[in-house]
Amino acid sequence: MRNSYLFTSESVSEGHPDKVSDQISDAVVDLFLAKDPEARVACETLTTTQLVVLAGEIRCKGVYENGEWAPGALEEIERTVRGVVKDIGYEQAGFHWETLTFENHLHGQSAHIAQGVDAGESKDEGAGDQGIMFGFACDETPDLMPATLDYSHKILAQMAADRHSGKAPFLEPDSKSQVTLRFANGKPVAATAIVVSTQHAKGYDQGEKKAELANYVKQVVADVLPAELLSDETVYHINPTGSFEIGGPDGDAGLTGRKIIVDTYGGAAPHGGGAFSGKDPTKVDRSAAYITRYLAKNVVAAGLAKRCTIQLAYAIGVSEPLSLYVDTHGTGKVEDGALEEAIKSIGKLGGLTPRGIRTHLGLNKPIYRKSAAYGHFGRKAEGDFFPWEKTDLVEDLKAAIG
Repeated sequence: MRNSYLFTSESVSEGHPDKVSDQISDAVVDLFLAKDPEARVACETLTTTQLVVLAGEIRCKGVYENGEWAPGALEEIERTVRGVVKDIGYEQAGFHWETLTFENHLHGQSAHIAQGVDAGESKDEGAGDQGIMFGFACDETPDLMPATLDYSHKILAQMAADRHSGKAPFLEPDSKSQVTLRFANGKPVAATAIVVSTQHAKGYDQGEKKAELANYVKQVVADVLPAELLSDETVYHINPTGSFEIGGPDGDAGLTGRKIIVDTYGGAAPHGGGAFSGKDPTKVDRSAAYITRYLAKNVVAAGLAKRCTIQLAYAIGVSEPLSLYVDTHGTGKVEDGALEEAIKSIGKLGGLTPRGIRTHLGLNKPIYRKSAAYGHFGRKAEGDFFPWEKTDLVEDLKAAIG
């Protein structure tokens, strides 16, 4: 590892058009899982000026069966979609929860996919798709996340909280952040640049109101980042393009799954390529990415490494993973191969099959909308939410290592 380098990660707010799409897709997943824990959902969302479009495949008892929607189901989906947009705070001429046009193009799941995924008399439930998934953890922050991404998320989450509470009424929903840190010997030592672009009320692009907005953002940054990282040499770029009054889906179209690096590790670790939002947990794009984060986090929390990357691979319709790979980047207290064998030996993980993952983490629940903004990882495990962030495997790992 280089002794000194700069690294940057970005985040986007709940009002960013792609994140609006992610939240709508996951609200649909939650809606169906609440009615049928075994529901199959692949929901994609398009958002643009005054328009939300859903497309994808579903199977859900009591909602969509034999090619027919249950009475009231379509209306409930539309209420859910409009409710998400309202909760985010969009009541603008170009995107308003009450007046936008809504189109639903969801339809039944392919029977050919279903036959490979469903369990039968002669086979366990198979993976919902092929693919490779990565999980990562490091000791740069208490959340065991890359510091650049962790701080980028927290800046925007605080701004959103202030907007919703009325503390910062000049903020509108769409915003982006970017944090550049200098690292020395693998540890962040200084923030060299902070970028925040936020949609704002009319007039906050000039004069005293512009200064008020800039001072507010700097205070949020000071509240989020450790004081020792900030100095007079930290460069701020706040709304560097000037005005940012037109934002959200009115300013740029949004699609589900376009912010996968924001969702995971900010570029500090590999990404298998699959998005999370809009997918039920039989899709290993989602569930295996969660279990690999869970495993990597527990390895670091157990003191077995300072950095850990874990990969799993699956074939569609096949239950057992094709491979398990562990890399502690030279920071491990034991050999990486020993960690691989230790993970395989822990029975409660169910062999890391799709059903084993869902059972251990409790994923067949309506818990996903909360994950669709400000990152799927580095969040606080509370109740049923973010179970992949628990560190309850530490003792099992230590015992398995021996």
